[in-house]
Amino acid sequence: MTGFMRLTGHACCVLFLFAFAVTHYAVAQDRARAETVPALMVSDIHLDPFYDPAKAKQLVAAPANEWGRILNGPDSPGRAEAYAALQKTCSAKGADTSNLLFQSSLRAMRAQGANARFVTVSGDLIAHQFPCRFHATVPDGTPDEYAAFVEKTIDYVLTGLRRALPGVPVYAALGNNDSGCADYRMDTESSFLRATAQSVLRGLPASAEKQRALADFAEGGYYSVTMAAPMRRTRLIVLNDLFMSRNYATCEGKADPAAGEAQLAWLGKQLADARARGQRVWVMGHIPPGVDIHSAALHLRKVCNGASPQMFLTSEKLAGVLEENADVVRLGVFAHTHMDELRLLAPEDAPKQMVAIKMVPSITPVHGNNPAFVVARVSPASAELKDYSVFAASNTSGVRATWSKEYTYSSAYHESAFAPAQVAHLVKEFAADPEAKSPESKAFIQYFYAGDTSGLIKPLWPEYVCALAHTDGASFAKCACTAEKRSSGE
Repeated sequence: MTGFMRLTGHACCVLFLFAFAVTHYAVAQDRARAETVPALMVSDIHLDPFYDPAKAKQLVAAPANEWGRILNGPDSPGRAEAYAALQKTCSAKGADTSNLLFQSSLRAMRAQGANARFVTVSGDLIAHQFPCRFHATVPDGTPDEYAAFVEKTIDYVLTGLRRALPGVPVYAALGNNDSGCADYRMDTESSFLRATAQSVLRGLPASAEKQRALADFAEGGYYSVTMAAPMRRTRLIVLNDLFMSRNYATCEGKADPAAGEAQLAWLGKQLADARARGQRVWVMGHIPPGVDIHSAALHLRKVCNGASPQMFLTSEKLAGVLEENADVVRLGVFAHTHMDELRLLAPEDAPKQMVAIKMVPSITPVHGNNPAFVVARVSPASAELKDYSVFAASNTSGVRATWSKEYTYSSAYHESAFAPAQVAHLVKEFAADPEAKSPESKAFIQYFYAGDTSGLIKPLWPEYVCALAHTDGASFAKCACTAEKRSSGE
């Protein structure tokens, strides 16, 4: 009997400790949630105002604040046929975001991010093949009219976001499509940048800082601002890294490496100033540093025979600047691929200089993916991205679309934050799982492409993982080619 009582007492003690641990964990989770605020991360909207081609000339003549009336009006007769012809003329491989889909996404953002304290928009607000679409529907349009049309499209998109979330700061970057002349082309100190600065920075309180931001944007499409409360001592540096892209040229088609170099010098000064002021920094751009894994995978045999893998940017200098300032950079926010991804800047010779990069999925369904956006949980005190959930549409058209949660980062990947140490641990787990059998690897493959059920990247999983943390060409090639040999049994 004594033994039974002792055993019973031991069991009760274990149950008590288990209950205490569960309660403690729940309290800790609640406390962590209470110490964070929600924010929205949106990217690659790629609004197509030519979805109803017959309305294009009305839009040219109207100011941006009248576009809603035009775009929300009834379809023109023969709209579907005219749009199909336009798609063929412009050799489009898919449809970008219609106004109907854009409005659906705004309603979803308002519902899921009702309490958001800020919004980030990491570039590419206008549709692909924009010059072709404009000149096909407005054949007598001038270069100035084209630039003005791009400006109005950007203004319409950003105004829509601000109206959906009134009073919430919207911080936006330009993408490679957001140009007054052509995709991947832009001139510094242009009238286009001066005009677009007003749309991008509208809503920021009047201050000397805003005036500097307007001047910087007018010069190169980049700016730096102190993030509004409740964020504390946090600076947002917004890049226009089109100027650093391997595809960049001026509006006349000329190379101009000086534009990217000037922006990198400006970035270095902003980071040094943030350090001197005791600020934490978020850096947002459109095109991420690192390897273009899609291109590298297509040409992996050439890479393994000595060719350099294709990079997104002309050099590794942006990654270098961020790594050198990892003590103040809390997060990088980029996009461009349209997929739900991450990157880790992690130099092998300086393991403490790591920067975590969140790559935001797209609203546009142009690649067949379902539109998606991110609702983040951010610590105002530390400026860390503590957690996030991805919400995706049920279809690509926006017609009677429902938006639901795809997953939550902490539940899918079992990490306590999206910070360098945790992202490094996650990438290390991916690398140790070349056959993608772990729950974390399966989750990444499942959610990489919103709406995909085929496991798009699974056949190249080991090589893909190499691109996550090997962001310079040489280390990626070494990692990917070793993985290729291993998978082929060499």
